[in-house]
Amino acid sequence: MHTEIVKLQENSYPIFIGEGLTNSPDLVADYIIGNDVLIVTNEVVAPLYLEKITKLFDNKNCLSYVLPDGEEQKKLKTVHKIIDFLLGAGFGRDSTLVSLGGGVVGDITGFTASVFMRGVNVIQIPTTLLAQVDASVGGKTGVNHALGKNLIGSFYQPKCVVCDSQFLRSLTQKEYLSGLSEVIKYGLIKDAGFFEWLEDHVNEIIALEPETIHQMIQQSCKIKAEIVSQDEKEHSVRALLNFGHTFAHAIEAAHGFGKWHHGEAVAVGMVLASKLSLIMSWITESDVTRIQTLLTTFDLPLELPDVSFEQLTQAMQKDKKIENKQIQLVLLRSIGEAVPTADYPKDQLDRLLRIER
Repeated sequence: MHTEIVKLQENSYPIFIGEGLTNSPDLVADYIIGNDVLIVTNEVVAPLYLEKITKLFDNKNCLSYVLPDGEEQKKLKTVHKIIDFLLGAGFGRDSTLVSLGGGVVGDITGFTASVFMRGVNVIQIPTTLLAQVDASVGGKTGVNHALGKNLIGSFYQPKCVVCDSQFLRSLTQKEYLSGLSEVIKYGLIKDAGFFEWLEDHVNEIIALEPETIHQMIQQSCKIKAEIVSQDEKEHSVRALLNFGHTFAHAIEAAHGFGKWHHGEAVAVGMVLASKLSLIMSWITESDVTRIQTLLTTFDLPLELPDVSFEQLTQAMQKDKKIENKQIQLVLLRSIGEAVPTADYPKDQLDRLLRIER
């Protein structure tokens, strides 16, 4: 087992990474508050792992709430239903919520924990690659609004995160590979050596070779933990984690939530951000080619889905990171170095989106 620590002024917490971690109840015992535990999961994960995870809390009053699968569950109505269940079961402020699932389940569970009784304990047990390297770490929680992704949410840190790599073996190839977009993102924004390492280990990554997968998850979580430790609530350096995401969230809103995996939208968003960086002469054509080649190798898309220029730009205008009515983008200075900025040629952005469209 490897442990990364998210070091915060308050509420620091560990990320446990390894194979078969959820076989040991002792791992999470110190992070449970009270006697009441609610595991929130979905109808895909529950038949596979709910019984196993429930055994981690054998000495507690452990209940479960099973959501339908899909991004469309990320809404306030779902949070209301979980809170109704908690109240009906007599749960109070000394409760612990456990997220068992991918990013959707993690976001919903974390947000519910942040608002129920003004905040209760939450543990993240992510079951997808995307959730293990990104969504479960950092305390961003939230639900979608009809006008945009994650427009309703809070920063609320878990007590711990358990990344058990055995879960990845039950994912479809598409689900697994879509999570690699967030992994690639870390190399692009912060670690050129890690990006090169990914290029050199494509076959092992696709084959889910255990040692390679653990190293990949560890480095991804290390980079994110370091960034979150410096800037918990996204006032500065944490904005780098949004590389490709302004485009991605607009794609998801315009195309319809759930029609693409989040990682697929992020892949296209990173391509668009890279091409704008090239237009600004910040990176080279060779850099863009390397990025596109790696994405293609992992069967990730490079082109926009069937959305119009107007749909895309309107969705981007609803992005929660807009400041002074200016869309903030994260662009590349080089592979391994990114900067958040609103100082880019707007006409070139429009031209790029029209061409790509």
